[in-house]
Amino acid sequence: MDTFDYAIVEEAAKQCYIKALCDLPPDVRAALKKAYDRETKPAARSVFEAMFKAIEIADSKKTLLCQDTGLPIYKVRIGSAYAWNGAKIKAALYEGAKRATQEFPFRSSSTHTITRVNPQTSVGPGLPVTYFDFDGDSANLDILMVPKGSGSENMSQMKMFYPQHGIKAVKKFILDAVIESGANPCPPGIIGVGLGGTADLVMKLAKDAIARPVGQRNPDPMLAEMEEELEEAINATGRGPMGLGGDVSCLAVHIESAYTHITQNPVAVNTQCWPARRARAVITPVGEVAYGY
Repeated sequence: MDTFDYAIVEEAAKQCYIKALCDLPPDVRAALKKAYDRETKPAARSVFEAMFKAIEIADSKKTLLCQDTGLPIYKVRIGSAYAWNGAKIKAALYEGAKRATQEFPFRSSSTHTITRVNPQTSVGPGLPVTYFDFDGDSANLDILMVPKGSGSENMSQMKMFYPQHGIKAVKKFILDAVIESGANPCPPGIIGVGLGGTADLVMKLAKDAIARPVGQRNPDPMLAEMEEELEEAINATGRGPMGLGGDVSCLAVHIESAYTHITQNPVAVNTQCWPARRARAVITPVGEVAYGY
């Protein structure tokens, strides 16, 4: 018999959305400080100082880091050692995102794709974007919330390569995508790269990549080496913070991969802006909630 109170999940979804928008994760703060210490261009250093001021205001006033509150994305890992109800979890995430928008309150970014009518709820058909995965060793419900603003999301690119194009063409595509994005994704942020899978899976992999803590390397040595190589190349472009020139053009490159078809090689790029926002809630079967990143 299902006795769990899914109002707990709804409240956690609400709090994660608000937390993600207002409280920058410690790894992102540390990465920005490290980038500032590396930066030698006076104008670029002043841009970083403006970022630090925005963080200071958000911390002191418990307010938004950025006015673009993004579209809500929830990545959920269901612990298989407890009989969680997936349909109730999904409904609770919907209501939690809606309540965050109406009760905090903040600007809703969700709109009808044709009429452009904004219901001011951050939800609607297809929203929040929700991904489910499973953990066979846990009984807990792990919810990671990642709000995605349009400045970075609009710069997403995906291409279906053939194997004969080779890895050099893949790297060039990634670099070109970053260079073409210019100042739009509010650099320096995280460059998420997806390799392999299918056309739909490869973009999800790129999204998974931006949700990693800054600088956490892929466990595959080949991919970790590629992350480092691309980081160096992107920072060598001189794009700099907010696209105004400087030594630091990205905080990190993260790559996620999957096996793919023998005749294809999908590649996707998804950028996260400098306030790489995310928040996490871990819920136990007895209703205890721990918040983090």
